[in-house]
Amino acid sequence: MPPGAALRIDLGKRAGVASGILGALAVLAELCFLFPHALVFRDALPFYESHISLFRGLLFGVIVATFILGAASVALIRSRLYGAMGLVLGMVALLLGGSEARAITSEPASFTAGLDFFVLQLFLLGLVFVPMERLWLLHDQKIFRDGWQTDLAYFFASHVGIQLIALLTMIPAQVFFSWALKLGFQQTVAAQPLWMQFVEILVVVDFVSYWTHRAFHALPWLWKIHAVHHSSRHLDWLAGSRLHVVDVVVMRLVGFLPIFVGGFAPAAVYAYLAFISFHAVYIHANVTHRWPGLRHLLATPEFHHWHHAAEEEAVDKNFAVLLPLLDRLFGTAYLPGRWPSRYGTIGDEVPEGWAAQLAYPFRRRRIEN
Repeated sequence: MPPGAALRIDLGKRAGVASGILGALAVLAELCFLFPHALVFRDALPFYESHISLFRGLLFGVIVATFILGAASVALIRSRLYGAMGLVLGMVALLLGGSEARAITSEPASFTAGLDFFVLQLFLLGLVFVPMERLWLLHDQKIFRDGWQTDLAYFFASHVGIQLIALLTMIPAQVFFSWALKLGFQQTVAAQPLWMQFVEILVVVDFVSYWTHRAFHALPWLWKIHAVHHSSRHLDWLAGSRLHVVDVVVMRLVGFLPIFVGGFAPAAVYAYLAFISFHAVYIHANVTHRWPGLRHLLATPEFHHWHHAAEEEAVDKNFAVLLPLLDRLFGTAYLPGRWPSRYGTIGDEVPEGWAAQLAYPFRRRRIEN
C-alpha cells in the first residue's frame, strides 16, 4: 500500500472514531438537558442554569465537530462505518433538540446519575491532554492505543458513579469518626488563610495516601486489586482511570478522613479537589515533561511513570501521589534520570476488559500439579 494511502486511511479512522466519541458525548449531553433532575449532579444544577448559554454553545460546537469529522472520515476511507457512526449520533443529537433542548420534566429526584460529570470531564480533559500529548509526545503510541476502550469504561464508571462512591466514603467517616468533631479544633482550622489550609490538605492527605498505597503493594490480597491499575502497558491521560472500584473507594475514604476530621473550609477543599483531579491525570500523561526545578517537590509525569515501570529496580517505588519527599524520607524514591522503557505488571497476568478486571481479584488461582 502506498504511504499516502496508509496515511489517508489512518487519518480517516481517527476522524471516524473521534466523530463517534463526540457524537456519543453530544447524545449524552442532550439527555442531561432533557432530564436534568435525574441525570445531572444536583449540586451543579444552579451553576449550569446560571451559565446555560455557555453550555448550549459548547453542545453546538460538539455537534458541528461531530459532523465535520464524520464527513471527513467518509471522504477519506472506503469503509463508511467509522464516519457513519458519528454522523448518525450527530443526527440523533439534533433530533433530541440540539443546542436548544429543553427539560422534559422538573420532578426532583432523590438520587441523580451524575452523567454530566462524565460528559464534561471527558470532553475537557480530552481537549487539554490529547493536543498536549501530541505536542510533547514521550512514547510513540496512537491516541486510540491498545486498551483505550477498557480505560474509557473505567472513566465512565468512576464519573457516573461519583455520588455512590461519595456515599461509600462519607458514611464510614461519619459513623466511625463523628466523635472527632466534638474536639473543637475544626473552627480554628477553618479560620486559617485558605492557602494554608490548601497546603495542609495536600500534606496530610498525601501522607495517609502514601501508606495506604504502600499497603496495596505490600499485602498480596490488596495487590490483586491494585494490580488492575498497573496492568496498562501504555500510559497516557486516560490510563490513570484504570482503577478497581475497591481501590477507588478505599483510597478516597482514607483521603476524605483527614479532610472530614480537620474541618477545613469548603473553598480550600474544592481547590484541592480541582488540583488533584487535574494532577492525577497529568502524571499519567504520555508527555516528556520532566520539570527539573519542581520534580523533587511535586510528583511529575517522570516520577509517576517510574511507579508504573515494568523494570525490576522500579518495583514498589514512588508511592506518593503528590509529594516525592515522602518517598525520600521512607526510602522508596527512584528517579534515575531517564524514562522507563516499558510499563505494566511483572508476573501478574491481569486480563483485559473492564468486567474481567473487576472480577480478577476475586478469582481463585488454579493450582498447577
